[in-house]
Amino acid sequence: MIQVNVRVGRPGIVGRMAATARSLIIDQALIRKYDVTGPRYTSYPTADRFVEAFGEQDLLGWLARRNVGGVHQPLSVYVHLPFCSSLCWYCACNKVLTRDHGRSAKYIKYLGKELALVGARLANAGERPEVAQLHWGGGTPTFLSPEEREALMRRIVEHFPLAAGAEVSIEVDPRSAPAGTMAQLAALGFNRVSVGVQDFDPRVQQAVHRVQSEADTRRTIEEARASGFRSVNLDLIYGLPKQTAAGFEATLARVLELSPERVALYNYAHLPKLFTHQRRIREEDLPAPEEKLAILTAAIDRLTGAGYVYIGMDHFAKPDDDLAIAQAQGRLQRNFQGYSTLPEADLLGFGVSAIGRVGPTYYQNEKTLAAYYARLEAGQLPVLRGLELTHDDLVRRAVIQALICNFRLSIEAIELAWLLDFRRYFAAELADLAAMEADGLVELQPDWIVVTPRGRLLVRAVCAVFDRYLRQRRERAGYSRVI
Repeated sequence: MIQVNVRVGRPGIVGRMAATARSLIIDQALIRKYDVTGPRYTSYPTADRFVEAFGEQDLLGWLARRNVGGVHQPLSVYVHLPFCSSLCWYCACNKVLTRDHGRSAKYIKYLGKELALVGARLANAGERPEVAQLHWGGGTPTFLSPEEREALMRRIVEHFPLAAGAEVSIEVDPRSAPAGTMAQLAALGFNRVSVGVQDFDPRVQQAVHRVQSEADTRRTIEEARASGFRSVNLDLIYGLPKQTAAGFEATLARVLELSPERVALYNYAHLPKLFTHQRRIREEDLPAPEEKLAILTAAIDRLTGAGYVYIGMDHFAKPDDDLAIAQAQGRLQRNFQGYSTLPEADLLGFGVSAIGRVGPTYYQNEKTLAAYYARLEAGQLPVLRGLELTHDDLVRRAVIQALICNFRLSIEAIELAWLLDFRRYFAAELADLAAMEADGLVELQPDWIVVTPRGRLLVRAVCAVFDRYLRQRRERAGYSRVI
C-alpha cells in the first residue's frame, strides 16, 4: 500500500481543504476488488444511452433557447479532425486513414457549412456568441497543412469569435509537426497544447505501431513554449504491449525532464471486438494485471513525488496550473474533453462523430464522412442521435460531477438545488455505499459524502453507484476497466 500526500502551499481553509482532497492512498487489494469495467463519466448519462429519436429539430430547438432574456451559458467549441496518416494500433478514436490532403480540404469546407448553420441559428435567436474554450481534437489535427489550419480557424471565428482570454487548445502529434508548426499555431491563437507521447520505450512504440523519437517530442514542446503557449500536457498510456514497470519508469524520468504543466495517464483498454485494428496487438505482449498495477502505482508515486497534484481519474497537474486551482476552489468540471476549468457551459461539437451539449441535452453527429456530407448537402445539421435529460438524469449528473471532480458531495446542496430528500431519493445507493464505506473508499457523514484517499483512484466505481442505467441493466462489457 502506497500513501501519497501532496500539499500545495495555499494558506487558509481553501488550502487545507485542497491538501486534504489531494491526499492519495494506493491500496492494491481494494483496487483488485473494485477494478470492474465502467464509464469514464465524461457525461451522464453516457453516450451509449443516446437515442436516434433525438435529431436535428431537437437540437435546433435547444439552440434557439440558449439566449433566454439575453442570458446564456458560457460557450465551448470542439472540432473533430479525424485524419491520420498512419494507424496507432491502440487507438479507439474515430479516425480516417489517408495521406490525401484533398480529403481534408473537402472536410474543412463541410465544417464551414456546419459552423454557418449553427451560427445562423444562434444569431436568429438574438445571440452573438463568444467562445470561452476552443479545442481541436482527432484523429491528428496537425495532419492539416498550415493553409488548411488557417482556413479552418478563419471559418470558426467568422461565426464564433473568441472571447478575450479564451482557452484555445489543440492535440499535436510531434511526427506531423515539423519545425515552425507550433509558431504558426500560436499565431492562429492557440495557447494550450496536448502532446501525444504514450511511451518513450522503442519496443513499446514498435508494438503499437507508433514510432516517435524523443527528439521530435522535445523539439515540439520547446517550440510551443518559445511561441507563447502557456500550458503543455503530455498524454501517456499504461498497459500497452511490451511495457514493464522498469521501462515506464525510464519514460517518466524523461517526462519529468520536459516538465509539462499537466500529465494525462490513460489506461489502455484492449477491446479488439470493438476496435478490430487492436487485434494486431499480441495479447501475450500485454503486461499481466500485476505488472500493469505496478506500472500505475509507480507512475503515481513518481508524479506526485515530483510535486504534481492528483486531479482525479487519470490527470495530474502542477499546483499552480488552472486545473489544480479550479479543484481547490471547487469549480472543476468534467466534460467530453475530460476535466475543465470552465464553469457549467454549453459545448458545441463540430465535425464527424463530434459530441455536444446544449442545455439539458446531448447530441452526436453522424459517424461516417459520407453520412456527414450528405446531411450538410441537404442543408441539415448532421445530428445522428442524442438525448434530452430527465429530472432524474440531471440530479444524478450533479452528484457524479461533484464526486468525480471534487471527491466530496454536499448532501444539503443537492437537496436545495433539486428540492428532494437525498436519503430517501438515494436510499438504494446509500445502502451500496455502506459496503464501500466498510472498505474505506468513502465516508458517509451527516451532511457529506466524501471519497477517501483510499477511494480516489476508484472514484469511477463510486460514481457508478449513482448510475441508474447501470443499476437497471448491469451491463458493462463495452466499457474499459476502472484501473
